[in-house]
Amino acid sequence: MSALNENRKNAVLFTIALVIAAIYLFPLYWMYVTSLKTNSSIFAVPPEFLPGAPQWQTYALIWNESDILRYLKNSIFIATGVTLVTVIVGAGAAYVLARYRSIWIDIALFTILMLQVLPPSLMVTPIFVAFTSLGILEYPRIGTILAISAKTMPFFVILCRAAFMSIPRELEEAALVDGNSRAGAFVMIVLPLARNGILVAALLIFMQGFGEYVYSASLIADNRLQPASIGMTNYLQPNVVTWNAIMAFAATYVTPILAAFVLLQRKIVSGLTSGALK
Repeated sequence: MSALNENRKNAVLFTIALVIAAIYLFPLYWMYVTSLKTNSSIFAVPPEFLPGAPQWQTYALIWNESDILRYLKNSIFIATGVTLVTVIVGAGAAYVLARYRSIWIDIALFTILMLQVLPPSLMVTPIFVAFTSLGILEYPRIGTILAISAKTMPFFVILCRAAFMSIPRELEEAALVDGNSRAGAFVMIVLPLARNGILVAALLIFMQGFGEYVYSASLIADNRLQPASIGMTNYLQPNVVTWNAIMAFAATYVTPILAAFVLLQRKIVSGLTSGALK
């Protein structure tokens, strides 16, 4: 009887998980479906859940007219810069927070957590004023990278701190006894052991940088340097909105990151839970 109840419980939980997954994935499904519809079928009543005659030429249209390749290159440039800055600076900060415990470390950790909840729309105005005064906006993509890095840094530090805490201190102490410095033990011992957690956190930071909108829209005025998140809004015209083209642009923009997430989901989950036992 207990086995039967356990099977029923698992079936119920599995059904609930499928329902929740369907709710979260439906916007993605609707994006792809809408990109293949005609403008008239998009607003059909009742709605069409499958396109009658898929309009594949919409994808060719956006490749020819929107210069999406340039936008994607800008997105990759910004996301890569954000990832490098965040990893280089954040790894050291996460290590210190993981290894040294004091009231000041706890205050720093609390401050980092509070910085994570600040929305970009609140921070963009003081950042714009400060970067203008410093002349950083003469290189708008660099300014955008620094602004996004400041936003993503708390998230990266919290994830990597858990990975560093899962590494025994005895390994570092043995390296110090063998003559390594603290920095040498960090580079030679700790970083290789924490690489899974760091790589997963870096991938999540790359995704955030790739899809960021607020800082890019506020700090980059030159259309040639804008990322794909801004380029997609060029289809939003005052009188006519070609929703199928917008959805095709969005599908092209989202699919590479979605594919990477699906392929690396196991590593992402293992990296996120690497410090759970600590």
